[in-house]
Amino acid sequence: MSVSTPRVPASRWTTLRPWLGIAARLGLAAVWLYAGGSKVGDLGASGRAVNAYQLMPYDVAAAIGAALPFVELALGVLLLVGLATRLAAGVGAALLVVFIAGIASAWARGLAIDCGCFGSGGQLAAGQAPSYLPEILRDLGFLVLAGFLLCWPRTPFAVDGWLTGAPSMEDEDE
Repeated sequence: MSVSTPRVPASRWTTLRPWLGIAARLGLAAVWLYAGGSKVGDLGASGRAVNAYQLMPYDVAAAIGAALPFVELALGVLLLVGLATRLAAGVGAALLVVFIAGIASAWARGLAIDCGCFGSGGQLAAGQAPSYLPEILRDLGFLVLAGFLLCWPRTPFAVDGWLTGAPSMEDEDE
């Protein structure tokens, strides 16, 4: 007869963490898919939005603006299916830091622009006021989600776990 040790109930964090992770993963996927999708139809406008920050020559800004929607769409798809989650979260976090720095720079230099985060962006019409603080706070919130996924990338219903045949998330080290 063997003696079994009583099973200790999982901590609330261990139970909640995977579901917070899937919420972060799918939430960021939606953000990246919406951001990229809103710009992919007019790559010229996306380039003009990047150029409005006045941080680089026009040709460089246009190239970055044309590539950015495809990067955002790729991040969204990777996060949606849960493939290379930590990598996608890291690239996304780096992009968010660049976006926050760009918006803060535009604000500090007194530029009146739309960030272009979810559309064409660019110079604001006369009399329109920029909304830099809400944009920065929004991106900081997204950065927190990306940071969560950098720390805990394994989530339910993710291709990452299926490909690696990794043990369940409850077996992960905390």
